Amino acid sequence: MQSTTVEDITNSFDKETIIGYVLDYGVPVLKAIIIYIIGAFLIKKAVKLVGKMMDKQDYDITLKKFLMNLVSWGLTILLLVTVAGTLGVETASFAAILAAAGLAVGLALQGSLSNFAGGVLVLLFKPYKIGDVIEAQGELGVVKEIDILVTKLLTPQNKLAIIPNGPMANGNIVNFTSEGIMRVDTTVGIGYDEDMKKAKDALLEMLVSNPKVLKDPAPSVNVSELADSSVNLVVRPFCKTEDYWDVYFWTVENTKITLDKENIEIPYPHAVEIKKEA
Repeated sequence: MQSTTVEDITNSFDKETIIGYVLDYGVPVLKAIIIYIIGAFLIKKAVKLVGKMMDKQDYDITLKKFLMNLVSWGLTILLLVTVAGTLGVETASFAAILAAAGLAVGLALQGSLSNFAGGVLVLLFKPYKIGDVIEAQGELGVVKEIDILVTKLLTPQNKLAIIPNGPMANGNIVNFTSEGIMRVDTTVGIGYDEDMKKAKDALLEMLVSNPKVLKDPAPSVNVSELADSSVNLVVRPFCKTEDYWDVYFWTVENTKITLDKENIEIPYPHAVEIKKEA
């Protein structure tokens, strides 16, 4: 049997064979490397450009980071698919696999994706921001944190309320801070025999004496209801948002003190009991 030496094998690879291998495998690999290097460079430039555009629009820092990462991930996946196609990989099947995986993940995380989309809308349109006093989804409190999935409120009882962003984006939101001022509403009843004008003047003078009560808009005291056993007056001072609770509690307390000082009766509720004789 004739043995084959290394030299024989080497000689069998002529120049044309080597050139053929280089053209078949080397050139696509070289193209893929060049495409990847140029693509990675362009992705960095694109991400920086998106960041600068969002800085000009004053986007929330959380949304900015997320969108920059999203752009980076999307372009990177597109680059990898392009590189794979250059190497001869069938990209159509690869794209189908990605689409199927995306559909499966979307169905599994349907609720989370709803909150995610809501978070993007909240961060984009800014119906509220950190530090605002808002009422939403049955909760009242100060916005402590806005994440991409949830909003965290600190309630007046110092409790932390965590609300998913999906309902936040689709529900009603009352923002008490956006205008910078709030109206404090308090109702008090006086007896029908009392001097109504005297009571209104005394309460109005009381409101004006508080430096935290704004002069513009001016405070007001008006008759709101002729109730069963009292004439109800609504006391309405305006104040800065951060002074709301101070003014509210002060108004409630001093309304009683002022009416007592003027000898104006705050009547108790009356109940009439009817007895039927046998």
